[in-house]
Amino acid sequence: MADQPCGFLVLDKAAGLTSHACVARVRRAYKLKRVGHGGTLDPAVTGVLPIALGPATRLLPYLEGDKTYRGVVQLGLRTVSDDLEGEVLASFAVPALEAADLEAALASFRGPIQQVPPQVSAVHVKGQRAYALVRQGEQLELAPRAVTIQRLELLGWDGATARLELLVRCSAGTYIRSLARDLGEALGCGGALAQLRRSEALGFGLEQAVPLEALDQAPLPPLLNPLAALGHLPQRQLLDAELEGWRCGRALDHGLSLEAGEPVAVLGPDGNLAGMARTSEGGLLQPKLVFNATG
Repeated sequence: MADQPCGFLVLDKAAGLTSHACVARVRRAYKLKRVGHGGTLDPAVTGVLPIALGPATRLLPYLEGDKTYRGVVQLGLRTVSDDLEGEVLASFAVPALEAADLEAALASFRGPIQQVPPQVSAVHVKGQRAYALVRQGEQLELAPRAVTIQRLELLGWDGATARLELLVRCSAGTYIRSLARDLGEALGCGGALAQLRRSEALGFGLEQAVPLEALDQAPLPPLLNPLAALGHLPQRQLLDAELEGWRCGRALDHGLSLEAGEPVAVLGPDGNLAGMARTSEGGLLQPKLVFNATG
C-alpha cells in the first residue's frame, strides 16, 4: 500500500457535474487508474462525494452507508423525474398549510418505510436502467424497496412559494426525490425536489470536502487515511509475530466479542491499515482484503 497513493478524497461537488466526470478529473490529477466513488450524486445535486484512490477502492463496500441531506421540496406539481429537472406532468392547487400540517405528514415517513424509486433512476429493469426505458417512452411499474429514514426534520416552510426545507438522514438506497413525491401525495397536492445538498456520506462530511478546483492547484489535496472511514467497525491490531502470516492470508484469532460474518479492520503493528477480515464461527478472523500481500 505504501507503493502508491491510497486513501480518500472528499469532493464538494458542484451542480451540473456527474459523479463519473468527477472521478475522471481525480484520475487525471493524481495520475491513477484505480479511482472510484461511493454514493452517486445526480448532476443537479451538490455536496459530499467521497472518492477512493488506489487500493482504497476495495474498501468502498465496508464504508458506512447512511447519508445526510438538506433539501427543498416544491409542492403543487408532479414531474416525470420527481424533481424540477424533469417534465411537469401535472400541476395542483396547494391547500393552506401550517407547519403542524407538514409535521403530521412527515411523521409517516420516519423509520423503516417502503419506497418506490423514481421512474428516472438507475434501477435495473429488464436488464436496462430505468431512465433509459423512460426515455424510450415506457411507463414503468417499479417495485417498492425497504429503506430507513432515521432523521427527518422540517427546517422551514414558505407558504407564499409552497416550498419547504428538510433535513434528512437515511439509509443507503433512499431517494430524496421519492420522498418529495410521496410527501406531496400525502398532502394532496403533488411535490417534487427543488434543491438538494448532501452533507454526509459514507462516514465523511462537508468539513473534510474540497472543491473540484483544488485539483488544478499544486500541491494536490492530501488524501485522507483509509482508517478515517472505518471508525464504525471493530479493529484488531496485529502483533509483530502475526504480520507475516496475515500477509500470507492466514486466519488468526480475533479475541473480540463478535458474531460470525462481522467485518473487522485489521491494523498492522505500526497502526496502519493492513486489510479487512470477517469473523468466522470458529472464533477466527478470515482475511478478505490484505494490503501488501505475499505468497
